[in-house]
This record gives sequence, structure tokens and C-alpha cells, in this order.
Amino acid sequence: MRFSIVSVFLAIVAAATASAQQPAPAPESAPGEALFVVSGRGWGHGVGMSQYGAFGMANAGYSYDEILAYYYTGTTLGRTGTTTVRVLLAQGRRALTVSSTGSFTIVDAAGATFAFPGEPLVLGPDLRLPRAAGPVAAKPPLVVRPGKGALLSLDGRPYRGTLEIAPERGHLRAINVVSLESYLQGVVAGEVPHTWPPPALRAQAVAARSYALVSVLKGKPFDLYSDVRSQVYLGAAGEQPETTEAVRSTARQVVLYEGEVATAYYFSTSGGRTASAADVFGTPIPYLVSRPDPWDRASPYHRWGPVVISARTFQSKLGLESRVLDARGTPTPSRRLRSVTLETTAGPSSVPATLLRAALGLRSTWITIGVLRLDRPPMPVEFGSKVTLTGIARGLQGATLASSTDGLAWTSVGVLAPGQGGAISAVVKPLRSTRYRIEIEGAASRTLLVDVAPRVRLARPSEPAALTGTVRPKLAQVPVTIERMSGQRWSAVAEATVDASGAFRAELPLVPGSYRPRVPATPGFAEGIGPVLVVES
Repeated sequence: MRFSIVSVFLAIVAAATASAQQPAPAPESAPGEALFVVSGRGWGHGVGMSQYGAFGMANAGYSYDEILAYYYTGTTLGRTGTTTVRVLLAQGRRALTVSSTGSFTIVDAAGATFAFPGEPLVLGPDLRLPRAAGPVAAKPPLVVRPGKGALLSLDGRPYRGTLEIAPERGHLRAINVVSLESYLQGVVAGEVPHTWPPPALRAQAVAARSYALVSVLKGKPFDLYSDVRSQVYLGAAGEQPETTEAVRSTARQVVLYEGEVATAYYFSTSGGRTASAADVFGTPIPYLVSRPDPWDRASPYHRWGPVVISARTFQSKLGLESRVLDARGTPTPSRRLRSVTLETTAGPSSVPATLLRAALGLRSTWITIGVLRLDRPPMPVEFGSKVTLTGIARGLQGATLASSTDGLAWTSVGVLAPGQGGAISAVVKPLRSTRYRIEIEGAASRTLLVDVAPRVRLARPSEPAALTGTVRPKLAQVPVTIERMSGQRWSAVAEATVDASGAFRAELPLVPGSYRPRVPATPGFAEGIGPVLVVES
């Protein structure tokens, strides 16, 4: 074998030679881990009267009837008759404790009456009542009535009216049967601060009275829930003199539209504009239209955020099987979102904005969704080469690209200029394995580690029993393995060590074949594999 005239070819693999005639497409970046930055306005569904808006209007000198007329377009005030409501207080309970500020009686379904002092009485699903001659099984339902001038309590919380207790699938259910006006005394105090101006409290009382009358539940043994499913009802324990006065001074007053009691929806904070019923509930209601709400600024929730949400949180909270890559909202004319399209690894998925709000615990659907995502380029990157980082920086101001070699100290690479759809592209030239992220004020995307491999090359052989080469950067004392293709596998045939100049020399008997150098991963660098050197006789 004569190495003075040997034909030596430096090539990448046979497929790379064929690509000279038909270039293969460049490998694409893989979608990275997205980070979502949600900012919003308001709290609640946005339809009807903004409670903080009513507060602002009252402070600006508006009366309660002017407040109601503004938020419920085209309505008037009217009066309703006296009525009682049945409010669910407890359900699915193993036991309930009844007491009173005075004596009380229990009347069962058979008409039997049992008298008790005010001390606590514990009831179980069997409804056995203590008597001198021994416990008696009362026939459900039980009606608990207070003595004259007394209040009943359920589990220590006092309520006006009477209590109805009945077994339900092996547990207990308790209903408060109370006059509408007494019910409202516990509602207004539960819905707004009692320290608010009287016009705001009165507007709340009329709205709550109207809402209660038209939202009676069908097909249930009770009319209303005692929580946000209907209205927050605190019972007598929550009553305040100011809110009680608001109920009494507007007694029996309701909001009317064309002679009928209106569904007087209300909520905490509008963010500056209320929503129409058509936008939120899908059904137009003439008196529930979108209106500007400049008085709402007093609310601490007029604007809120940013809230940082990871892609994995999106996926788990919404019960998705695929990773979320991107999110875009579809707005309504009143600026809330109707739906959100999630781009996932399995394709797009549309989610109603109300479902997204509930799943993620957001205050409203008037939100903007900023997206930060760095995609993973083909790696590793060879030392001395440039790489283009791509991704998304949409809906956020002042996005910059930052880098770090240790994940602790970060340096700005430059300001990003997002293109159409928030797409970003930045060319970097890392000198060692480097972490990158997109930064905005208060948040940063998930970190992307770009692995850098040393540039290792075999030189044309000049002697029959050795191969030489170089490593850049000059990784002194790093081992180099020379491999030769044997059948379909690469096998180690020699070892060498990089010297201070970045060169290496490996002694081995050269035979025709394909050779390549390999440098192991070292601190700051990934494993490096050089191009193939073909030796022919």
C-alpha cells in the first residue's frame, strides 16, 4: 500500500454524496415548551350590573334607580307581592345540629309536635328524636320552628324563618324557608361590602330581589342555592345595619322589562365595559347589552395579571391528552373571548372561554393570552457554526432573547422583533453549550439548551501507521477515539489525546475503509463526531 499516491476522500456518508444531485430538506426545529402569560380585566361573567360600577356611580352622585336604569337598558322599577323562598343550606351531610336562641319545636310529616329547649340537638339520617321514654323515629320531612322572638341556628349559624330537614340517599338535607325580604338581608350583606354608599346597596338589593324571583330552580325541592350558583346568602349571621336598611328602603321593588320581572344579572367588576347576554350566554336579551363602564375603575380587579401558566398546567387542567403548543382567543364584540383555540401536538382544539376560565381559575373571560416559546433546533451545533432559533413571542411587549452558560447569570442577546403571528427568529453563534430564553418583564419562557459539539477533523494521512487531526476549540488533554466501519457498525481502533495546540495523533495500522474521530462530552460541550475519512488502496 503506497500512501504517497493513495486516494483519500473526505466525505460525510454516501447519502450526503447523493444529495449533491438532490438536496435534502434541512431538518426543522421541534416545537418547544410554551409558556402562557394571561392578563385580564374585570371579575365575573360581565353581564348586567357591575357591582364596582354601581359603587363608582353612587360615589359620583347617582341614585340607585339611575344606576339600575343604566345597567339594565330600557327597564323600569315596579313592585312585587310578598313571597317566601326555599334556600338549600346543607346537602349530603351525615349529621346536622339544630339550636335556637329560645325554645323551638319540630313538627314531622305525620303532624306530631316535639318541643325542645334552645340547646343543640344533633340529628342523624334516621331522624330519631330524644324523648323521656326513649328515642322516637320522626316521619320526614321535619319542620323546625323557632319560639316567639327567637332565631334558629343550623350548625351554629343563625337563620330567620324555619328549617326543613329530610333524609336524602342516606344523608341529610336542610332547607331554610324564609320570606324573600329576610332572605335579601342575608344576600346583600354577602354580595357587597356594607360600608358602600347607600345608592349602591339599594341598587344591589333591587337587583338581588329581581334575580331571586326569576331564577327559582325547577324540579328540585328548593328554590335557590345559598352560594354563587344562585346568590351568596349568609343568613342572619351576615346581616349588617346598612344592608338591612337598603333592603327595607326598597321593599318589594324589582326591575321590570315590558311589565315582567327582569333577570337582573350582576357581577363584581366589568373592566371598563359590560358584556351583552348574546356574547356570554348565546341568547340576546334586550335589556342586557354591552355598555361602557367608566365607574368601574375603583375596583382592584379593573385590570389584573399577568398570570403565568405553563403548557403542562393548560394540559392537565383541561384534561387534554396532547401537549399544548399555542393558544389564540376569538373575541366577542364586548371584548370578552368566546373561545380559545389550542394548538396541540395532536392538532387544534377549540375550548369555550367560560370553560377555560373555570379550569384555570381566571377572574373573567376578558383576557389576552401572551405566548412565549423557543423551539428546539437540530442539535448538536458544531463549534464555530451559527444556528437560527425560532419560536413565538406574541401579545407581549419588550421581548428580548437572553443567554446563559450556567443557567444562573443571564445576558441579553438582543431585542426580538416578532413577525406575523408573533413568530420570532434569531441567529446565534454559541461558543459552548448555552441556554437561551425569551424574557419579558416579570416572566421568561422555558429554557432551551443548545448543545455545542467540538469541531473535530481527521487530516489526510501522511504516514502508513497513524492518523492525525484537530479539535476546535483546543480541548487539551481530552481523549479522541478513532473508529472504523466494520460491517454495519463503528468500532474503536485507536485512541489519542488532544495537545495544547488542539492537535492529536493516533497510531494504528491503516487499512482501506471508512474512519471517523469521536470526542466524548466534556463540561460545556456535547459529544463531537467528525466527518468520515475514506481511505482507499
